[in-house]
Amino acid sequence: MSVLADLEPREVFSYFEEISRIPRGSGNIEQISNYLVKFAEERKLEVYQDALKNVIMIKEASEGYEDCEPVILQGHMDMVAVKTPECTLDLKKDGLTLRVDGDELSAEGTSLGGDDGIAVAYALALLDSHEIAHPRLEVVITVDEEVGMEGAQGIDLAMLKGRNLINIDSEQEGIFTVGCAGGARVDLALCGEAQTIAGDKWTVRIGGLKGGHSGVEIHKERGNANQIAGRILRELTLKYPVCLVEIKGGEADNAIARECRLDFLMPKNRAGFGAGAREEIESLLKRLAEEIGEELATRDPGFRMEWEMAGENACRVFTQQDTVRAARILVSLPGGVQAMSPDVPGLVETSLNMGVLNAQAQSQAGLCVSFSVRSSVESAKRALIDKMQAIAELVGAECSVRGDYPGWKYRVDSPLRDKMTTLYRKMYQKDPKVVAIHAGLECGLFMNKLDNLDCVSIGPDMKNIHTTEETLSISSVKRMWEYLKELLAIR
Repeated sequence: MSVLADLEPREVFSYFEEISRIPRGSGNIEQISNYLVKFAEERKLEVYQDALKNVIMIKEASEGYEDCEPVILQGHMDMVAVKTPECTLDLKKDGLTLRVDGDELSAEGTSLGGDDGIAVAYALALLDSHEIAHPRLEVVITVDEEVGMEGAQGIDLAMLKGRNLINIDSEQEGIFTVGCAGGARVDLALCGEAQTIAGDKWTVRIGGLKGGHSGVEIHKERGNANQIAGRILRELTLKYPVCLVEIKGGEADNAIARECRLDFLMPKNRAGFGAGAREEIESLLKRLAEEIGEELATRDPGFRMEWEMAGENACRVFTQQDTVRAARILVSLPGGVQAMSPDVPGLVETSLNMGVLNAQAQSQAGLCVSFSVRSSVESAKRALIDKMQAIAELVGAECSVRGDYPGWKYRVDSPLRDKMTTLYRKMYQKDPKVVAIHAGLECGLFMNKLDNLDCVSIGPDMKNIHTTEETLSISSVKRMWEYLKELLAIR
């Protein structure tokens, strides 16, 4: 049964609901890509699907618009697929459970995928219509934007005629984005040795944090569960001969980690640590919980830290030496805002986010950490990555870089921006806010591929993207739909 059937604009929400039934987390995009190809073929549209599964759909101009400049509409098909611990959905196989609450659309127990499902829904509604006036439409829907813009990196745009690109991947109505930071994904891997020993096994759970998009909320200095776990492990290794069993936290490198679980073992019969060690560890964890809670009281008041001791176990663990190495690298790696822009008040220049943390003591112990690094200054981005590589070298870890993408430089002369601003003022009797942002957009990559490309990014109101609290404003979707139609109708 349709949940969104009564929402306006019906044509947009109909397609949003349809694609929400298709699992499309980053790296799991074949179904949604094939759906787009089938959609285009059924409507006799020109369509291209490359080896990466990017899709380009082209609709020729409507009558009377044949001589108008073509327009490129662009978004991405993947989403950051995260869920609450209680959610039973398999986001690699299952669709979303949509929910309407007043003006807000969300998904039960999961992220919504409004970033960037709404761009896909707008594009499909436009391509499907026989009434909307428009120039030649060139719709570019990329893959895996959320994990390094890999689709935009590899796409061939030779068939495109347009040089005006409207990116629909912004989250605030009335804000026109005309520049963004560049970025990269950085992965660190630390290999070690595992052994089987007996002792008291402890589990620490960190949760209740707000999380959020690392390009949008990083300046709010919210708690990062992965960094907190590293801090706890470091404190433990300074006082006790503990051995790491497992760490698991975060779900995407560009999402601030909200939860993390840390398992460690206090070995049995270690010299100098008798029966009182349990009480000492309990006291240490209690102190850390209170200290971190006080630090986050204003910025992230929902923070909670729980722990339990399961009793004596024999299990595979990192050696004590490798546990110390893991703790050292986790507390040495920087996190959060590194520099603010000296030119744009309030704009973050350089940052990084420890998004995903995994450590397991199996046949061979290994720790993996994934970061999203961003900067509007290319040299600062390089310097930060070099710093991370140097830290990795100090403890014998490997550091690799993927998904490196350029920033999008502000264009002083932009006829597209001028046209869009004039229309917005006419429709809403106010000026839009024209900004550069810290979050990454694919426009910089497209500008490197198409000469003299003019880009503007827009979108309806969304909140808490990349989290299970993500919402999309229904009324804002409608207003942006009306705006898009009027924009395309300008001769």
